[in-house]
Amino acid sequence: MFKLIMKNLNKKQYLAIFFILFFIVIQVFLELKIPDYMREITTMLMTEGNMIGSILLSGGKMLACAIVSALSAVATGYLIARISAGFSQKVRSRLFSKVQSFSMNEIKGFSTASLITRTTNDINQMQMFVSMGMSALIKAPIMAIWAIIKISGKSYQWSTATAIAVVVLVIGVLLIMLSVIPRFKKMQTLTDNVNRITRENLTGLRVVKAYNAEEYQQNKFEHANAELTNTNLTAHRYLAMINPMITAIMNFLPLSIYWIGAYLINSASAVDKLVIFSDMVVFSSYAVQIVMSFMLLVMVFIMLPRASVSAKRVNEVLNAQSSIQDGEGVTVADEDKGKIAFKNVSFKYQDADEYVLEDINFECKKGDVIAFIGSTGSGKSTLINLVPRFYDVTEGEVLVDGHNVKDYELSDLRKRIGYVSQRAVLFTGSVLSNVAMEGGEEKPDETEVNKAIDVSQSSEFVHKMDQGINSHISQGGKNVSGGQKQRLSIARAIAKNPEILIFDDSFSALDYRTDKAVRSALNKEFKNTTILIVAQRIGTIKDADEIIVLDEGKVVGKGKHEALLKNCSVYKEIALSQLSEEELKDAR
Repeated sequence: MFKLIMKNLNKKQYLAIFFILFFIVIQVFLELKIPDYMREITTMLMTEGNMIGSILLSGGKMLACAIVSALSAVATGYLIARISAGFSQKVRSRLFSKVQSFSMNEIKGFSTASLITRTTNDINQMQMFVSMGMSALIKAPIMAIWAIIKISGKSYQWSTATAIAVVVLVIGVLLIMLSVIPRFKKMQTLTDNVNRITRENLTGLRVVKAYNAEEYQQNKFEHANAELTNTNLTAHRYLAMINPMITAIMNFLPLSIYWIGAYLINSASAVDKLVIFSDMVVFSSYAVQIVMSFMLLVMVFIMLPRASVSAKRVNEVLNAQSSIQDGEGVTVADEDKGKIAFKNVSFKYQDADEYVLEDINFECKKGDVIAFIGSTGSGKSTLINLVPRFYDVTEGEVLVDGHNVKDYELSDLRKRIGYVSQRAVLFTGSVLSNVAMEGGEEKPDETEVNKAIDVSQSSEFVHKMDQGINSHISQGGKNVSGGQKQRLSIARAIAKNPEILIFDDSFSALDYRTDKAVRSALNKEFKNTTILIVAQRIGTIKDADEIIVLDEGKVVGKGKHEALLKNCSVYKEIALSQLSEEELKDAR
């Protein structure tokens, strides 16, 4: 954890740590100086002939020490707050960027709920440790060592009492921590689980209500919540034992020092009684400072286990290597643009035994429309996800523009591709920001956006919205219908003017008329764009230049609509499940 913290501090923050050290040294020096003035005042009060002015002067020095010490503490707190906030900001940004670089394999490996917890709750735990623990980690050792030096050689009886108090405190804390640490580890996993159930419930709220499953979901959440609560309570019951233990030690230590002091004073000569009494008062103050130092370390030990667990979880993400890395980069000739080829491609998911795709071979040239059809689970979506390298092939190679996709820089490869996923995804913002989202900080080209909106048949509802393309889109596109979301997703892919357009069952939410209108507009405006379409409707793909039929991950048919009806039983079976013999004849 400490390595993670130090790696994420900049030069200004290291300079701030130097000033923190400076202010803490001043603070400790002044706090340990106060007992010296107490000794002076005690001696003056017990000795005849001292003027009240001398006593007030020593008292004034004590007050000045207290004020300057307090100001040093304020400065220390301010600097630590800036360091902890800057640290959490940097780690959170690094974590977000790292997740952005992950392939689908890593995302599935960590789970969405866990990544959210690591980006929020885990980093908050670390920030809390930095903000509260840094001061204690620096101050406690300095205070303890300095105070021990101050009391060394005073009285072995008092020193023994102080040492016993410290040993009891340390052993007690260690025993408690051994019981607490495993529970803190479990708590983070259980927090992931609560987040997962909450996220599922919010995402599927319509389904929950439609099936009157509120009670079922409530029970599932209550079970997860109760498990987290019980683990939390058990951990904090152990931690609750620390405060009474510290209070008891803090009370018994001065009592034991005064009890020992009473015997020492009683057996001392008249001349030594005043010296021993003054030493006892000062020693008591220093002993309390020593115990306070260890108490500060106890506070660190309380926060350390959970922060360490959080740091480990954050490091797991930061140290994870994406299975898909940038290639060295390629130069594409104009005549090769838009070409796609699959050569002996086989694919299976990470840690899976069976292949999802086996020995896939096909080629398409610039401007071709290639369609994929097959039963559910036949591997259609997996196949087209290999083109933008959401996954890498297990065997064989995928070529785009004449080059293996593994040779491209990922950003360069994906700039060439417009991708529309199975599930339409919109982001909080405007219609404009959703359609032109690849522009980054550059001002979107509204002409291209309007063209994409027209081609995707979105203009009829976008222009009816209050502010046109500047109209607000709520989180997840909740203020537009499913078909409208799908059309805006199609517009987003078109607005890139890509060499290749990929539609992963992206016309399923459109009615037949809109489906046909979108495809007609695409054929008119994007004649030179290679198009890959995954679809279930025969009507969507029957005009494609080539239709590839998949069954259990294998190509069982390839050709145009009419030829496949004659030669491919799987295709004909799918077609007859949607259209009658007469409709198929008319469709030809």
